[in-house]
Amino acid sequence: MPTHLEGDLVVDGHRFALVVGRFNEHVTEDLLGGALDTLERHGADLDEVTVVHVPGSWEIPVAAQKCARTGDYDAVICLGAVVRGETPHFDYVCSGATSGTMQTSLDTEVPVLFGILTTDTVDQAIARAGSKAGNKGREAAEAAIEMATLMPKLEG
Repeated sequence: MPTHLEGDLVVDGHRFALVVGRFNEHVTEDLLGGALDTLERHGADLDEVTVVHVPGSWEIPVAAQKCARTGDYDAVICLGAVVRGETPHFDYVCSGATSGTMQTSLDTEVPVLFGILTTDTVDQAIARAGSKAGNKGREAAEAAIEMATLMPKLEG
């Protein structure tokens, strides 16, 4: 029989940092609210959660990397919103935020969760921050809890 390993959705003392871009704040604040609510519902003491605000999604990876390297957090949740405009700037910001976030996770072996919306319109971003399409902040927080509880099981 194969061995199956998976994380749990119980915080049980794990510590989390959230790195949140302020650009498109009307969206990112809803993502943050969803993430914090989810952490609390699963047993986190919000006094033990750190929220780091950065200017925008471009700056998220470096702040996430600093958090991950401290050793103080079992997972880092990245929340932001990038909305397509009329120039290629959208593509550069999305690419940098995506690759930087993933590279941070690989380099530090700390789960770094990607809750950065990359949408074509503001309406799409709003829909994914708590209206029609759920709240991607909640989903990122659930994934963070699951990964934080899985990682010790992988250390064998």
